[in-house]
Amino acid sequence: MLVPPNNILRSPLASSLRFIMSMTKSVARGPVSATIEAKLTAAFSPTHLEVRNESQMHNVPTGSETHFKVVVVSEKFRDARTPISRHRLVNDALKEEVAADGPVHALSIVAMTPEKWRERLDKGEVVGPSPNCKGGDGSLPKKNEVTI
Repeated sequence: MLVPPNNILRSPLASSLRFIMSMTKSVARGPVSATIEAKLTAAFSPTHLEVRNESQMHNVPTGSETHFKVVVVSEKFRDARTPISRHRLVNDALKEEVAADGPVHALSIVAMTPEKWRERLDKGEVVGPSPNCKGGDGSLPKKNEVTI
């Protein structure tokens, strides 16, 4: 049996992959997640893409697809020098989903060039989950009030 060296198992990439796998096990991929992934792939041809459904961290019914974090690494961000300009590009690619009548209520964006992503991984920095919800405005049904 082949066993990878310990330094590979402790690498930032391995840590990031373990986190991603834990997130994908906890939340099934639905149609909104698939649409976001398809649109970001078409718009940016990313070298790395994560679409995380973080709805389970909020006061929404189980199975919801309303709160997302995306991590997009693409050469196309090279000309977008500031975080806000990269965020605008991502928001524009997902304009139907993030519109007032769209399915996405919240979108957290991490968008960077491959070089910046590599620097981040080399430092052992991973993109963690967003903070847990502090309660919301009460306009959505509570988790235990609606079943899907």
